[in-house]
Amino acid sequence: MEKTLNNKAWFLVLPVLILVAFSAVVPLMTVVNYSVQDTFGNNVFYWVGLEWFADMLQSDRMWNALGRQALFSAIILAIEVPLGIFVALNMPKKGFWSSFVLVTMALPLLIPFNVVGTIWQIFGRVDIGLLGYVLAKLGVDYNYTADAFDAWATLIVMDVWHWTSLVALLAFAGLQSIPEAYYQAAKIDQASRWAVFRYIELPKMQGVLLIAILLRFMDSFMIYTEPFVLTGGGPGNATTFLSIDLVKMAIGQFDLGPAAAFSLMYFLVILLISWVFYTVMITVEKAEGK
Repeated sequence: MEKTLNNKAWFLVLPVLILVAFSAVVPLMTVVNYSVQDTFGNNVFYWVGLEWFADMLQSDRMWNALGRQALFSAIILAIEVPLGIFVALNMPKKGFWSSFVLVTMALPLLIPFNVVGTIWQIFGRVDIGLLGYVLAKLGVDYNYTADAFDAWATLIVMDVWHWTSLVALLAFAGLQSIPEAYYQAAKIDQASRWAVFRYIELPKMQGVLLIAILLRFMDSFMIYTEPFVLTGGGPGNATTFLSIDLVKMAIGQFDLGPAAAFSLMYFLVILLISWVFYTVMITVEKAEGK
């Protein structure tokens, strides 16, 4: 006897689909429209085809911003993922202190992005900031508004402070899912601490670590508010990442056509890399299930 499929449940998600279409698809189509046209004002548009895309692909400005963005994301992932794993491995597993540490580590994640930028903007100032004052007393010539290296170092430390706890919490969740029998068997076999991590803990954390890497990549590759508040993209263009450069182009210079083409290529890069991460995640899950 064949079962009759009930598709009435789709009506429950219909309002969400309409909302997504209104808030995401319609603005995206507007950007696509601007990316293939030019305007001189008065709502008069001229068809230019793929001209803006060709200009952006030949623009040193975009490639330089992309290089800075990729370098920042690579540094962030190289620091936060190992550090988050290390913190998770050393967190209390049970009891009051476990709950206390979990809540404490979640606090930076609750702070809005613009507040994080403001905190570190004040923290790093030589005249009133604790970090800047201490470094000045130690004889370190530190000025994140004038020196490119100092600006990068401050941004990286700020992001590590803000987001490492996310990686640590996800890694801790993966560790908590490991049955105690695995550790007992390793103890009987007299396995070293490195062997336990390599063959028991790390394989069990692969799924959550891939999620952490995906989330941190997307966040770091789209970062805008924190560097904008802290350095404004300076000194010079040292911290002008893709998002900041895009806003300058669209709002500061009002180059809507190039900015629209720029934003679409930016979106496609993030979508492509996220798809690669997602494919790897699915492959790992299937391998673990076998």
